[in-house]
This record gives sequence, structure tokens and C-alpha cells, in this order.
Amino acid sequence: MHSHADAIKQDERAHFDRALRRARLSAYATGEFVGQESFMRASEILSLAVEAGIAPGVSVLDLCCGMAGPGRLITRELGCTYVGVDSNSGAVDIARERAGNLGCRFEVSRIPPVPRGPYDVVVLLETMLAFPDKQALLSEISSALKPGGRFAFTMEEGQPLTEAERASMPDADTVWLIPLPDMLSCLERVGLRARWQTECSQSHRAVVDSLINAFAADAPNIAAHVGRHALDELLAAHRLWSDWLRAGRVRKFAFIAEKPQVP
Repeated sequence: MHSHADAIKQDERAHFDRALRRARLSAYATGEFVGQESFMRASEILSLAVEAGIAPGVSVLDLCCGMAGPGRLITRELGCTYVGVDSNSGAVDIARERAGNLGCRFEVSRIPPVPRGPYDVVVLLETMLAFPDKQALLSEISSALKPGGRFAFTMEEGQPLTEAERASMPDADTVWLIPLPDMLSCLERVGLRARWQTECSQSHRAVVDSLINAFAADAPNIAAHVGRHALDELLAAHRLWSDWLRAGRVRKFAFIAEKPQVP
């Protein structure tokens, strides 16, 4: 799911990251925070990457990579050929700086369009939510994959938000839920076959709750950096996700879909 940081202006991205870093570090178990701006733990990111067949020599396109905490983890641990793409130039600058000597390449570009492949694996973590037209996005992703290539992604499953829910959710213009059968149909229509999935609602709700507590505990420091209004919106959004995940209003899934080999 989108961190509230995604709504922050480009020139404030690093500032916002610094403001939340102490709280984020304390919210995750040891070793589970790698600079991600989401509810995924590092072990979940790696497990999904391994399931997708990411390994040395495998070409990986990471869409909406942000500051690329997950991308750097995957590259460091699995040794792939990695390209990260994000529309936020500030985030990409941070990603490049933090990648250091890792074999990561980054591009600034809006998504869609998706960069032309072909790639062995396309990754989209915690950002499917932000795309109203998922069919168009998936079509481009399918085109960017080699035959036999894999699309590894997470998604928020549920009926579209009501007007009342949209009014209560900060940055609701980045929250586009989709029912699971609709997502599976979209994948099929673009020639992708879901071959693996797992529900991660419970683990992500635990992370959300831990982040809420950490942000509240570090509220004076965060507010001093980004202002009280931004902190209040951050907490409001996280509390809504916690409520929705607890009630089953939203469910979280990780998927791997495959593009069939050419006969």
C-alpha cells in the first residue's frame, strides 16, 4: 500500500523519509526494515522474489520502485540484473545514492508506459492500489515480459471505496481497490496466468499496527519535521488500513503470474 510519503512533493521526499526513519526502524522486527515504504517485511519481499525465480543473470524491472529499499535488498541478496523505475525524481536520486556499488540502474519515468523489455521478471510491490486502470497497466507489463517471464506483485483486494470511505481516506485518489475475481480476469485477458498466491492480510495488519504505535510514540519528532497536519493524515490513513484489514473490508495478497512459453 502507498505510504503517505508518496503524496509528498519531490523536494520533500528525503526530508519526510528522515522524519519517519526512526519510527519505521522501531516498528519492524530486527532485519525486517530495509528502507521500504510499505507494509511488507524484508523476509516477505525476499520470499516473493525467490518464488518468482529471481537469481543471478535474471533481468528484473521494478515498477514504482520509490527509494528502492526492496530493490536493493533483492539485488544484494539474489544477484539479479536490476532496473528500477519511478516517476518521483527525488525518490530515484535517493535510490541511486543508497545503492552505492550495487548493480542497480534507475530511470525516472511515469508508469504507464512500462519500459520496453523483454524482462524475465517484472515487480510491482504495494503500488497496484494507485492505478485506476489496472487492465491497461497489466497489458503493458505482459508486453514487457519474455515468454515464460513472471510478474510478481502485491494487491489490495476489495470492493471500490464508497464516497464516505473516500472522504475519510487521505490521498483517496491513490486508493483503487479491485475484487479478486476481477484481478484474475484482468490477468487472463492480457495473457498472464496466476500460478502462485498467498494472503498476507494478517501479517500486514500487524505491521500497520506497529507503525501506528511507532509514529504516535515519535510524534513530536515527526511533527517537528513535517508538521502536525501531515502527521495526523499519516496516522488517519494507517488507522483506516488497520480497521479495514481487521474487518476484512480489504484483504492483502501477493501473486506471481506467468506469461506462457511460446509453443
